[in-house]
Amino acid sequence: MYIQNLEQWMNNIKVTNQVNADVEVVNHSPLVMMGKGRQGAVFQLTDDICVKVFGNTEDCDREYYALSLGQQTTLFPKLYGKGPLYIVMEIIRGVDLREYLQSQPLTKALSAKLIEMLITFKKIGYERIDHHKRQIYLQPDGSLKVIDVARTIWRDRVYPYPRKLLTSLGEQNKAIFMAHVQEMAPELYMEWLHYIRMEEISRQITALLLPQEPDKDKIKNLSNSLLTTADEKNYVNLLQGLVHKVFKEEWIKTMLARGADPEAVMAKIDEYWDNLEQGFEARHPEGERHYEGVRRFEGDRHTKDNRDRRSKGAKGGKGGKHNGGDRHNDRDRRNDKKDKKKDKKK
Repeated sequence: MYIQNLEQWMNNIKVTNQVNADVEVVNHSPLVMMGKGRQGAVFQLTDDICVKVFGNTEDCDREYYALSLGQQTTLFPKLYGKGPLYIVMEIIRGVDLREYLQSQPLTKALSAKLIEMLITFKKIGYERIDHHKRQIYLQPDGSLKVIDVARTIWRDRVYPYPRKLLTSLGEQNKAIFMAHVQEMAPELYMEWLHYIRMEEISRQITALLLPQEPDKDKIKNLSNSLLTTADEKNYVNLLQGLVHKVFKEEWIKTMLARGADPEAVMAKIDEYWDNLEQGFEARHPEGERHYEGVRRFEGDRHTKDNRDRRSKGAKGGKGGKHNGGDRHNDRDRRNDKKDKKKDKKK
């Protein structure tokens, strides 16, 4: 019977999302509301079936997709149907973990079931391997069921450990649960403990940084030492070095994309810039002095220490070759030949 009247009832229920609060519900249908949360409200259809009505289609689609991923397991409610703003599903009964732990201890067996729950989340493809204790229900047979899983997928922020679960357990049960994890899965315990410590350190650093007001005048005065454009000669040298660096990087990427040999590309680049240097020095008698800045930003390609280091790198194998060791050895030999020719002319 509920199938025949479902669409009509859905048209008589209005669910509106609120900022940081449960949804607002206007119900003009005969259905009784079982509860509500941030994304939607749940209404009873039969003894075993309910319908969850959402405030927007995005939350509805997310929840349905998340539940559909787990239909081959026993952890999630069974799905029976879907509309633009509602999902028909099995009613999950039992007691939620929040209420259970108010009067019962967190046993090792229950901790094992919680770990298995997280393993199932991972196995079926959830992005957030975590869940709040109020959304976890213990069944009469001791098994677990979970609800409200829309936020386990397509998350902008995903913690690398079950932060929400551990926090919701409270300090005492969190310590008990972590002790059980340490005993049953020591490597997992060490990883979670690492993330907990990193979070605590981050919180301590933030607590120190937030109250501090920076001395703006001090920073402004000290930052002047980082300025470079006021010294025109130094600025020209820096700009030439920057342009050279960009040109070299883009040339290498272009040639490698064309399938060129990396060694041949680097050799051509060095040859090109060597020719530029020689032409510059020929046109300017004081070229060596003026060009000093550019050669410095080329990485001191012509210094003996650099050639020696790169030659040693080349002897180390392929990595050395790609660092340019062989190319600089070749240039040394070319320079030696040039020097000998000059001596013969004299």
